[in-house]
Amino acid sequence: MKAKRKEILKLSERLIKVKSVSSNYKGLKAVLAEVEKEVDKFFVKSFSKSKSPSLLVYSSASLPKKFKVILNAHLDVVPGRPQQFKPKVNKGRLYGRGAYDMKAAAAVEILVFKELAKKLPYPIGLQLVTDEEVGGFAGTKHQIEKGVRADFVIAGEPTDLEINNAAKGIIWAKVYATGVSAHGAYPWLGENAILIINKFLDELLKIYPVPRSEVWSTTVNVASIQTENTSYNTVPDKAFVLLDIRYIPDDKEKVLEDLKSLAKKYKLDLEIVLKEPEHFTPKTDPNIFLLQKATTKIRGRKSRIVVKHGGSDIRHYNAVGCEGITFGPVGAGHHTEEEWVDIQSLEDFYLILKEYLLSL
Repeated sequence: MKAKRKEILKLSERLIKVKSVSSNYKGLKAVLAEVEKEVDKFFVKSFSKSKSPSLLVYSSASLPKKFKVILNAHLDVVPGRPQQFKPKVNKGRLYGRGAYDMKAAAAVEILVFKELAKKLPYPIGLQLVTDEEVGGFAGTKHQIEKGVRADFVIAGEPTDLEINNAAKGIIWAKVYATGVSAHGAYPWLGENAILIINKFLDELLKIYPVPRSEVWSTTVNVASIQTENTSYNTVPDKAFVLLDIRYIPDDKEKVLEDLKSLAKKYKLDLEIVLKEPEHFTPKTDPNIFLLQKATTKIRGRKSRIVVKHGGSDIRHYNAVGCEGITFGPVGAGHHTEEEWVDIQSLEDFYLILKEYLLSL
């Protein structure tokens, strides 16, 4: 297995060296070019939307109407310092921008696909996108809009080799208040728009209190309260608040009802800026059972089923009735200056995916 470990590391380092941040279109094209070098013996369909190129790789002469499995990975990364694009190995860890999130996992998926795609008795796809860090709308979702489907999708996001079957949905809301302006020395003659918003927030946060530790519940982040007023001695008559709400699947209808009800109560205008679906695949899905069986064989213990607070591209598949999970190697520090992935876990990840795919 030493040769395979070297191959995984070599490809991971090649991908990390490319500055594929969303604002660098040349970098996005360059990182996909590295992939195309690896899969030149397969069929590749290219997609592009809003300067976010992506690829779908498969082994048959014609594009399958539906894959049994898609291995999904994103190759875009958040910005980093120049030295973060110079991968280094130290004490069993690979360091670099995207090492954990998720270029090393992508390298593993590419190599597993190369080994098995032509041998498996069913169609498997390899999906590489370049816009997951900014929402996945022009990559995974765009491909889905073009008809790409699968029975099951595995996105190699960071999970420390646990199986993530559920993640919160997202609502971004902008709530406007209108009061009555007055001189600051005579506040009783006006109605302060900021204070109206405060009453709204007090009640909203009683329903969805800010947790003191990690808990699987709907959360509300008050991102900003703003007013056009810049004068000390004026009662502001206009204000708005920006809300980032992460809702659990059980609350997807309730949270909107609560927002609308409270907005009506305090005579506020409610604008839903973004509403993204939750990710949810039942624990009873047979693919999850087979994946757990594979992790037990390779690692000696069954992977736990876990939930995540942030979203992934799997939500786009769930929205059209396709099941999926996120599952990736061990590491830490994603989006930080000390991002790393455990090299042994990359080897384990490779063996687990191979075992799973051969068991279907």
